[in-house]
Amino acid sequence: MAIKVDRERTPFAADPAQSRGRLYLEETSPRRNAFRRDCDRIIHSTAFRRLKHKTQVFVSHEGDHYRTRLTHTLEVAQIARALARSLGLDEDLTETLALAHDLGHPPFGHAGERALDDCMRGFGGFDHNAQSLRIVTNLERHYAEFDGLNLTWESLEGIAKHNGPLSDRVGKAVGRYVARGVPYVIAEYDDYHDLELWSYASAEAQVAAVADDIAYDAHDLDDALRAGMFGIEEIVSLPLIGNIYRTVKTKHVGVEGGRLTNEVTRRLIACMIEDVIAESDRRIIQKKITTIDEIRNSNSPVVGFSLQVAQADRAIKAFLTQRMYRQERVLAVMENAQNVLRGLFSHYFENTRDLPWDWTRGLELDDPTTKARRIADFIAGMTDNFALAEYRRFFDSTPDLR
Repeated sequence: MAIKVDRERTPFAADPAQSRGRLYLEETSPRRNAFRRDCDRIIHSTAFRRLKHKTQVFVSHEGDHYRTRLTHTLEVAQIARALARSLGLDEDLTETLALAHDLGHPPFGHAGERALDDCMRGFGGFDHNAQSLRIVTNLERHYAEFDGLNLTWESLEGIAKHNGPLSDRVGKAVGRYVARGVPYVIAEYDDYHDLELWSYASAEAQVAAVADDIAYDAHDLDDALRAGMFGIEEIVSLPLIGNIYRTVKTKHVGVEGGRLTNEVTRRLIACMIEDVIAESDRRIIQKKITTIDEIRNSNSPVVGFSLQVAQADRAIKAFLTQRMYRQERVLAVMENAQNVLRGLFSHYFENTRDLPWDWTRGLELDDPTTKARRIADFIAGMTDNFALAEYRRFFDSTPDLR
């Protein structure tokens, strides 16, 4: 008899039948629930397709086997679904949020985000999480009756708040937003469609966030090992990884190279998933959670790592920061990539006629902030290759991103 590992749906799981609905009324589907429709809309969006040609860490021409923003997103979705299934949560909403979490990333990964944020410093800044919300509520133009994808309230709150509350109940920014305030794009949208920025999002959204952390740790290690930035023997001192490495070497004597790396990374993912399940169960019991509103009104997340694995997660990220993200060659490539986006922004700001015609409508009547936001929207939607092609149109020399 097969062992049943899937958990029955919990009472605090998001329920599509109890959704708070969509901003614009639509007929319900006879075949798909509200959250499944949201997920399908993300998959069919233009922004989702573009992730195929956006940098994760390595720019696309460095090799066919390195993660792109799309493959990273798919890996996050797989981990998130596994967690949701084991915790008795709604898989469709979880998948929606995992697939949508990086839609707002500009070309060249976090380096591109920093460049656009610099360009937008006087115009409300740029935040990829906020840009994801802007894409699904405004920039996707597929439907005759509305802009955006008209996702359910639960999907929108999860996109905006999967990393936790953005403000307190009186609207004062909290957490990482204290210094600069709630991102302009999110605050603007929240003014007419309240996402309750002071509360935690659903457990499904929290699952998508922790799945992102797991994917980053395991798969960035895999890419860095493949690129030869360090050897596997250099990471055995890291928490969790050392024990996993020794287990693999004992069980599979003589295994080396890609097989060894894959065994270590897949076991790392499994270890972290099991920890999240056990720790989340502990928190739910401790907090006596029985409803989704209790999750939203909690004073801390209900989904997450145990203290021990949270420390390991930080140690792995610290190692990757020093040995991968700040590696000399990566920094040089990313600095050149930032210069590409800065150059494009400056050029379009002074020469709006060079934007596609449908991006220039009304710009002659707009204030500088509106113009800057329109240009940032256009650049953020570019793939790596298109950004380089546009740069070549306007400048005599193009940085070599190698």
